Amino acid sequence: MQIFVPKETHSAEKRVPLIPSDAARLVEKGCEVLIEHGMGAPSRHEDEAYEKAGAAVADDRNAALSAADMVLRLRKPPTEEVALLKPSCIHISYLDPFNEGALVEALATGQVTAISMEMMPRTTRAQKMDALSSQASLAGYVAVIIAAERLAQVFPMMTTPAGTLAPARVFVIGAGVAGLQAIATAKRLGARVDAFDTRPVVAEQVASLGARFVQIDLGETEEAAGGYAKELTAEQQQMQQEAMARVCIQSDVVITTAQLFGRPAPRIITRDVVEQMKPGSVIVDLAVETGGNVEGSEVDQEVEIGGVRIVGLANLPGRVAVHASQMYSANISALVEEIWDAEQKAPDLDLENEILQGCVVTHAGAIVNQMLLDIMSRKS
Repeated sequence: MQIFVPKETHSAEKRVPLIPSDAARLVEKGCEVLIEHGMGAPSRHEDEAYEKAGAAVADDRNAALSAADMVLRLRKPPTEEVALLKPSCIHISYLDPFNEGALVEALATGQVTAISMEMMPRTTRAQKMDALSSQASLAGYVAVIIAAERLAQVFPMMTTPAGTLAPARVFVIGAGVAGLQAIATAKRLGARVDAFDTRPVVAEQVASLGARFVQIDLGETEEAAGGYAKELTAEQQQMQQEAMARVCIQSDVVITTAQLFGRPAPRIITRDVVEQMKPGSVIVDLAVETGGNVEGSEVDQEVEIGGVRIVGLANLPGRVAVHASQMYSANISALVEEIWDAEQKAPDLDLENEILQGCVVTHAGAIVNQMLLDIMSRKS
């Protein structure tokens, strides 16, 4: 059973899929682990560390892809490399299956069992494999650090001989994993923190971190499956925007984290609101890669509108690549161990397994993920 881990091809990606300590775990299970030469270098893991862990190093990427029984990656594969995978190969990575129809079709046509890390069920049993949550937590942390560096004032209250400095006011929109980490980080830096989420159920979590939960009466709101926020009606979105605008105008920093699983991010801060904010304020849009929460935000750009800086940097977890790699590697290794049959020393792809039902996208020449099939049928 050969597992191959190729180098990531995205030019700005510093995270890696597997670190040496987790490679050693897989070797101990009976896996033959092969990494591409230099795969771990972006996160400061040299080939020698993998060899000490029991892995081998390959120089011929295409030959290794063609021979592999399982391929582990972080980002989705280039479509042209799918044809290199042998039938029945198990491919595990982020896939963005709702937006990458051609890639999913290619994986199905190639008889590849494709597992999408972002489709991992949000259940207690799958928690240690939940890469979306692990990376989102780091994104929330990095967002606050970026905002603190851009803001021309300190976060904490300070009493000095020259007078008292008021604490910065931070408003976090969305109290999922990223939002809660942003709240915790801003509080640790001494800011006064407000937070809002469409799910009132998270108010207690917000309060436990020392922040004030902004109450906005939107009528009936619910959680979607897996703890995600459901999309609001047009009327609810208008009510939310008006109430949040009042808080944004008073804030020094706004961090937006609102995303909808498999759909474009909701637009929750309009240009009109940005123009009413104090000059020198900072907005960090964590949803910029899926359409953005803030009107005017641009991917990998910092835009200034009326003296307000809107930060739309992509891949924030990649800015703390060492720890992001450690967490993703733990997630993907836990998944391999979940499907590993110790006696047979091979994977056991039981599609009745509730974890695999959620994250397997293609298998035996077909698209098998029910959520994806439902969305595809609605589009057709």
